[in-house]
Amino acid sequence: MSGEVTSAPQDVVRPESTPRGVRPRAAALVAGIGVCAAGAAIAIVLGRLLPAVNPMLISIVLGALVANLIPVPAWIGPGVDFSAKRLLRLGIAVLGLQLVFHDILALGWGVIALVVIIVAAGITGTMYLGRVLGLSWTQRVLISCGFSICGAAAVAAADGVVDARRNEVITSIALVVVFGTLMIPGVPLLVGVLGMDDRQSGILAGGAIHEVAQVVAAGGMMGGGALAVATVVKLARVLMLAPVMAYLGVVRRRRGREEGAHEDTIGRQPPLVPVFVIGFLVAVAVRSSGVLPDVVLEQAALVQSALLTTAMFGLGLGVRVGLLRSIGLRPFVVAAASTLWVMLIALVGALLLS
Repeated sequence: MSGEVTSAPQDVVRPESTPRGVRPRAAALVAGIGVCAAGAAIAIVLGRLLPAVNPMLISIVLGALVANLIPVPAWIGPGVDFSAKRLLRLGIAVLGLQLVFHDILALGWGVIALVVIIVAAGITGTMYLGRVLGLSWTQRVLISCGFSICGAAAVAAADGVVDARRNEVITSIALVVVFGTLMIPGVPLLVGVLGMDDRQSGILAGGAIHEVAQVVAAGGMMGGGALAVATVVKLARVLMLAPVMAYLGVVRRRRGREEGAHEDTIGRQPPLVPVFVIGFLVAVAVRSSGVLPDVVLEQAALVQSALLTTAMFGLGLGVRVGLLRSIGLRPFVVAAASTLWVMLIALVGALLLS
């Protein structure tokens, strides 16, 4: 989508001045990645001290603080951009190693159907409300995917397909942080009021809460039985990343043609199914085959967390106070409504499936 994304040094870091001389691109890549990796390491340590908060979310906040408090040299922009995009997509692909087809099938076809309805209806309803309130198509896509599928990872995956503006990505992730955090105590409180059993509680938490880490936090408050169900239901929602991203690829191509793309530019359009989505599916298949030993899976989980946390710090470096002030009320309204809508669908489904 032309005109929406600028070069990395401009939209990731905006220092007051640029050092004299031209630094080799390799040095810029290494330095930028190194900065993001250092920020991610700090976020991971803080995440151990605050287990209810996902290190990815801590990382993007740290990146934003650095961007607004410390002059960031422009020449490391290529490395920051590489972290925020390439490492992010690699991390999403590795995320597939957390999913096992058998665990999801064990939920039963009723719960699987509910997961599909949550994602499809959640995205549709959020897109419609966002359109009514005048949000851009890309902003609506990011919010709807983040709130209906799996939080920040889904926002980032959607951005990898639709190529949204950086401020739209940051806004969507910030909204995931705010509303997902509110749901950690909110869902257990609702479960207690309604007197739901472990299976119902787990379906509600896994079907409604945005981030995997937030689901684990809320599930832990409700007990081990609810936590086990909630985690698998949430991972089933994560699996929906693949078909949704493939569909977005088709939609983006169609929008490009409708906006006047010429036939000679079709070859430069993104693939219908992004490479990182194919990698995600391959990782799911490999994990489901059972060929990988537990020690490899444990290391892969650490790698996946490191990649995504590093990428989030890179995204955070693109946050500016002025940008956040310009967000306006409409994205918050859409996010609040999307949260309630997805939770309502999950709640009705949990009660019906009892």
